[in-house]
Amino acid sequence: MTELSLMSNTTFPCPASFLLTGIPGLGTMHAWLSLPFGSMYLLALLGNAALLAVVKADTTLHQPMFLLLATLAATDLGLASSAAPGLLAILWLGPRPIPYAACLAQMFFVHALTAMESGVLLAMACDRAVAVGNPLRYPTLVTSTRVGWVAAALGLRAVAIVVPFPLLVARFKHFRMRAVAHAYCEHMAVVELVAGNTRANNLYGLALSLAVSGVDVMGIAGSYILIAHTVLRLPTHEARAKAFGTCSSHICVILAFYVPGLFSYLTHRFGRRTVPLPVHILLSNIYLLLPPSLNPLIYGARTKQIRERLFSFFTPWKGQL
Repeated sequence: MTELSLMSNTTFPCPASFLLTGIPGLGTMHAWLSLPFGSMYLLALLGNAALLAVVKADTTLHQPMFLLLATLAATDLGLASSAAPGLLAILWLGPRPIPYAACLAQMFFVHALTAMESGVLLAMACDRAVAVGNPLRYPTLVTSTRVGWVAAALGLRAVAIVVPFPLLVARFKHFRMRAVAHAYCEHMAVVELVAGNTRANNLYGLALSLAVSGVDVMGIAGSYILIAHTVLRLPTHEARAKAFGTCSSHICVILAFYVPGLFSYLTHRFGRRTVPLPVHILLSNIYLLLPPSLNPLIYGARTKQIRERLFSFFTPWKGQL
């Protein structure tokens, strides 16, 4: 924070590197904070890697629903790895410099993978809507090839909408300071360092958050309205419970992603004067690491096929006893 105060009244050309300060005000707790964040990252790595390995190894899981789950796992691996190593390095070793180009690259990957994850959750909701609402035509409507095209389209969408973030920052040639009050190069945290008119950055960031999250959430909500309408018309309680059971894992994953994201967004946009900065930065990092660490546990515990394959995958000697 000393560098932050010394350079607050200075304007200088684009620096060769920024300084990521971590979580300002909680420097004495960094070592302790590394325990939960390190645990979440380890769970994200092991859990999502295990899911990908199981889906790849078992040909019976090469179905649209599980291919979407594999896409989600791959996105989670990328999302967690885009921020967690740098965060842990700061928590263990103190504020760390990051080259200017690497900062822009991290900004792109963090926001692009977040948009990708939101899109995959929308695709999974649509998949469940078709499976519950029109089960007889599901095998012909939802195929592995179409899932591949959807995943490619979601990737292109994420790239197209997030590329302006680093480009809008790169156009500035002067900065007020080089110390980023954050644990990773979050777009608005870097924009706050700029010496110049940042109205375009602010407006694009707000529009992108509302457009992407708003469209995806409305699509997910519409899918589940159709699911609920179909399920409530089923004749027996057992049939309704079974239909809802096929969606339970996905509902838990949606809540794990959007609830921390909602809190992080609200504190950043509307609670800057009431919510302390350390709380905002903690929420931002939890938003990036909590869903990737929880998603494999949710699907592993609540999806029978995944649970059985994981158990047999890690206990190959069972059948020999």
